[in-house]
Amino acid sequence: MSFDQSVLDSAVGERAPWLIDVVTVVTHSGGTVAAWIVSTVLTIALLLRDRRREAVLVAGAMLSGLAVMTTLKNLFERHRPPLPDRLVEISTFSFPSGHAMMTAILASVLVAVTLRVVLVGYVRIALVVLLVLYTLAVGLSRVYLAAHWMTDVLAGWAFGALWAAFWILLTRTRPRRTLTSSEI
Repeated sequence: MSFDQSVLDSAVGERAPWLIDVVTVVTHSGGTVAAWIVSTVLTIALLLRDRRREAVLVAGAMLSGLAVMTTLKNLFERHRPPLPDRLVEISTFSFPSGHAMMTAILASVLVAVTLRVVLVGYVRIALVVLLVLYTLAVGLSRVYLAAHWMTDVLAGWAFGALWAAFWILLTRTRPRRTLTSSEI
């Protein structure tokens, strides 16, 4: 039995009606609509606070991340777990998990914004921990509902973190270099 199948069988075996409801809420909170609402509100808030670099980070990573995720899905064309195990109806391809990838991008750029903007140490730590836990919960919810194989979710987290890292590096503040007397 494959890794993906054994994880799916384990998730299906642990299902309970009340937990399915909770996990469904978690999975919807990491969906496209929720991610775009959060990223749009955050981008506007950052622009209003004159934090243009961070606004570009959030908007750029999310918009381009959607294009990358869609391209990867169409490139790999992996099918989702079978019905009746799958509790959600989705017509797109499975690899990588869009929920996992987009929440990983959003959480990663939010961590970067938090580290750049929030000065209080314990608030920074709490936000980082919550964002990591949230991303893990959304990704695992996709496996629990059999919307994705576990490797889809792992790939979504990896691609999302890498894409966010690209944007974080792209928008980092570069230290000013002092000119030497020979350059003047």
